[in-house]
Amino acid sequence: MSTTITIPQGLGYTFASLISTCFVLVWQGSVVGKHRKAAKVPYPQAYAEKAEAEASLDAKKFNCAQRAHQNTLENVPIMLILTAITAVQYPVVAAGGLGVYNVGRILYTAGYVTGDPAKRMRGSIGYLGVFALLGGAGLTTYNFICAGL
Repeated sequence: MSTTITIPQGLGYTFASLISTCFVLVWQGSVVGKHRKAAKVPYPQAYAEKAEAEASLDAKKFNCAQRAHQNTLENVPIMLILTAITAVQYPVVAAGGLGVYNVGRILYTAGYVTGDPAKRMRGSIGYLGVFALLGGAGLTTYNFICAGL
């Protein structure tokens, strides 16, 4: 028995957005490294101690950078799953949703590392990408169930 797989038009855009996620993560890692060095926080210590962060803006910025990176790492698996499901029927929506999410993560990180955690809200635009992917993945799943697949 053979099966034909049809690749949806525009899937390359989804691939590009997936690759851009790798660049965002590498960039965030370099931001953490820069702030770790400035704060003189040794490996393998994940964060500056509370007293250090209260006494040193560099230590506070390091903690903020580390938290921004960790938060992205916590959410990326969800985003990749939603992107993969959405891309099966709506690859351009998948690419756009993940692209907007990635822009949001850049703005989130840039705001957070100022040392003022409230500035991380600059990245809230990323939620538009999350909602687009939730909708796309939900609709794709619904379509597959209705088609008996």
